[in-house]
Amino acid sequence: MAGAIIENMSTKKLCMVGGVLLIFQVLAFLVGGLIAPRPTTSLAFLAVKCVDVRRPHHNPKWLLPWGNDRCNSIRTFDEAANRLIEANDIVFSVHIPFQGHEMSPWFQFMLIILQLDIAFKLNNYIEDNAMVTLDVAMAYRDELTDPWTELAHSVEQRKLQCTFPASKTPENEGRYYECDVLPLIEIGSVTHKYYLLNIRLPVNERKKINVGIGEINDLRLVTIFQNGGFTRVWFAMKTFLTPSILIIMIWYWRRIVMMTRPPVLLEKIIFALGISMTFINIPVEWFSIGFNWTWMLLFGDIRQGIFYVMLLSFWIIFCGEHMMDQSERNRISIYWKQVGPIAFGSCCLFIFDMCERGVQLKNPFYSIWTTDVGANLAMAFIIVAGICACLYFLFLCFMVYQVFRNISGKQSSLPAMSKARRLHYEGLIFRFKFLMIVTLACAALTTVFFITTQVSEGNWKWGEFSVELNSAFFTGIYGMWNLYVFALMFLYAPSHKNYGDDQKNGRDGMSSGEELQLTTTITHADGPTELYRLAGKESQE
Repeated sequence: MAGAIIENMSTKKLCMVGGVLLIFQVLAFLVGGLIAPRPTTSLAFLAVKCVDVRRPHHNPKWLLPWGNDRCNSIRTFDEAANRLIEANDIVFSVHIPFQGHEMSPWFQFMLIILQLDIAFKLNNYIEDNAMVTLDVAMAYRDELTDPWTELAHSVEQRKLQCTFPASKTPENEGRYYECDVLPLIEIGSVTHKYYLLNIRLPVNERKKINVGIGEINDLRLVTIFQNGGFTRVWFAMKTFLTPSILIIMIWYWRRIVMMTRPPVLLEKIIFALGISMTFINIPVEWFSIGFNWTWMLLFGDIRQGIFYVMLLSFWIIFCGEHMMDQSERNRISIYWKQVGPIAFGSCCLFIFDMCERGVQLKNPFYSIWTTDVGANLAMAFIIVAGICACLYFLFLCFMVYQVFRNISGKQSSLPAMSKARRLHYEGLIFRFKFLMIVTLACAALTTVFFITTQVSEGNWKWGEFSVELNSAFFTGIYGMWNLYVFALMFLYAPSHKNYGDDQKNGRDGMSSGEELQLTTTITHADGPTELYRLAGKESQE
């Protein structure tokens, strides 16, 4: 009887396949650790205080911090007071990037956060629940001689979360508060060379706008974007892996449809996992180099979410199909209690993502973290997602334990078989258990590497070599899941090799009782592997 490749391939060939996959896995980590630079780069800017006495202020005029058309600027607010310049006439200007440099589409996205330097004054302190109002506008151009074109403009509010590290006494006047950074803007593409930010802090005492926010002396901005060198390595990996997964997926399904029986649920879910992996692999990001696709961040989150939904569902169904009796198998409705929460959680995360990056497609200055309700909701989503991930991993470990116990219980029929046949099935059980352990290792490795990169960012020095931890995490885990899906489709594809033919002499030596028991144990049910059929024999006996 023909089974899957994982059962009929010789141990020597199987070890060779495993060795090749291990080499590619090591290469995936090395590409990120030794070749790719760190995933992101940050630039810190100190805003220049420009003076704009025009009326009204909403007329489009862009103030530059440097260059031939640089604005009329001041150094301190004391200078502004001496020159009788009002607070509403001051514009904080930042040019991105620095003079003599250019932005690039290879940077993929740009996130800007804001840091306020607020000095303590007894007569001008930060009130409780203080809100700072920002009239912020962003423009772009591709040549230094081109006029500026408005990209976005909005009036935003951000809540100040500041603490004073000393006692609030006259001796400590002038010391700065310690304030949390504020999210300012996030755009999903960097298609232009130069960007300009003009930020006003409008003051209106009657409407309580920017009142009770302390004495703001400076605005500091940090711009974070994807490193262009990392982007090239990432695109190259996607371009290489896409045809690999696509070819093995077509080959796998072609072998499935060539069989006389219809595909079972386990084979369908493996094929669906291959489709989701192909979907996340397709390097559509290449088009973002030439097109202003600001939705790429949201699209990437959706693709990644679909893959993880399929992966989590696959593990549940894969374990369940090796635990259930034959009468309960091959029905997706059986798993609604396990798959339903996965789908529900994914929908919640999708809604959360749409509330953040979906709105940013219209207003890039929007952030769900700017209000108490939004921040609490976002934090609740993150905490619940972390708890659910831990619970899922524990539940998966429990299911794997149940599968091992179920398979071990079926081994009671093996001693009655001939030695050759018994060794064969013992080998199948060992291979299956090894695959399950690898599955758990992949899930655990993802969690461990994620925690490691959060705790220890940067790089490690090994002699003359510098290993970028974050880059190794991204490329290594991405390569690991591709190799895992590749291995599943290859090993669980129907084999053209018939184990019974290869062991003809051994079968001729079996007694009629052994043959009858083998038939009762194995051949009564359809399935991708002999072990799959062995695990479900109970209901037929």
